[in-house]
Amino acid sequence: MSVVDTAVEGLHLAGEMAWETWWALVLGFTIAGAVETFVSEERMRQLLGDDGWRSLGYGTLFGAASSSCSFGAVATTKSLFKKGASPVASLAAFQFASTNLVIELGLVMWILLGWQFVLADYVAGLLLILLLAGTFKYLVPEAWFAAARDHVRSSDGVRDPSCGMDVDPTSDDVVTPDTDGGTEYFCSESCKRSYVESRERSDDSRRPNLTTRGGWRLAGHNAIGEWNMLWKDIVAGFLVAGLIGAFVPRAWWTTLFGLGAAGTLSWVVASATVGVVVGVVTFVCSVGNVPFAVILWNNGIAFGGVMSFIFADLIVPTIDDAYRRYYGLRMAAVLFVSIFATAVVSGVAIHYLWGGLGLIPPQGEAGGTAPRGTRAI
Repeated sequence: MSVVDTAVEGLHLAGEMAWETWWALVLGFTIAGAVETFVSEERMRQLLGDDGWRSLGYGTLFGAASSSCSFGAVATTKSLFKKGASPVASLAAFQFASTNLVIELGLVMWILLGWQFVLADYVAGLLLILLLAGTFKYLVPEAWFAAARDHVRSSDGVRDPSCGMDVDPTSDDVVTPDTDGGTEYFCSESCKRSYVESRERSDDSRRPNLTTRGGWRLAGHNAIGEWNMLWKDIVAGFLVAGLIGAFVPRAWWTTLFGLGAAGTLSWVVASATVGVVVGVVTFVCSVGNVPFAVILWNNGIAFGGVMSFIFADLIVPTIDDAYRRYYGLRMAAVLFVSIFATAVVSGVAIHYLWGGLGLIPPQGEAGGTAPRGTRAI
């Protein structure tokens, strides 16, 4: 095949996967927008203040409900951590759940890979949260987290109170209306309107609810906002998966995932480790990772390696740099090493658990409706 023909094949593969999953993305974003509208973030913060089981559970629940792209999840987590949420509830539970235990990820995974992968994602994801929580509670000194919180508070500049984006008060593009509490700085007119509407609702002691037209209008706006945050990563994920599936020969994947005899512990551990490394190198969001996960699964990676690959979205280079800027270099290193290690351990654990329960589909076969075209040798 010529390069052009192979590229066309890759685009066709990407288009097939996108066509199969569009409705799931719409449904997921709609639900996420409704949750964001009707659940109070202030109440969230009040429930995440300690490192007990209650806060861990609430952090996981609110994270799964607060669907976001990886960058949005990291920014929201930073805000919660800065305002007093514990490391266990924010950096372990909320941050991971808001990217890897969300509705749209499960729906897309169901379509492209099958229900076994969806259930494994939630079980392994909860295990990873527990491992991270234990790491932060028992292995990382409290003084390190205190220093990280101080770093966040000292490094934060002027922020848009609506979207949390950093703004330059001296810029001509910044919107600066005066409020009762002084001058606020906004990145755009839309954020200013959102903030003013929120204050008006607060003044009237009313929150959006399921019976008001305004509440659902805001929910629709939030759903569109979710799409605006994620669409580039999702499109990139489909394109990367399609083009790699078309251009990369199966022999290359066989070599990559051929460390150790298939079915042995060394093979499973190697697959999980390589899965995390590939996830870090490709750095696409969790939902955008699923099409690429199909390519990996169809070309020989262990079942647990697929899960480890998907869990690596929170330690890609750009996210690591955000950790460094937010929390300092030491805490960025702690987060990278902790998430890397727990992603590998969770992947290996779910591989053997699912294998023991007979829930692993035949190697290389997706249980959903994903196309399986990959380039042969």
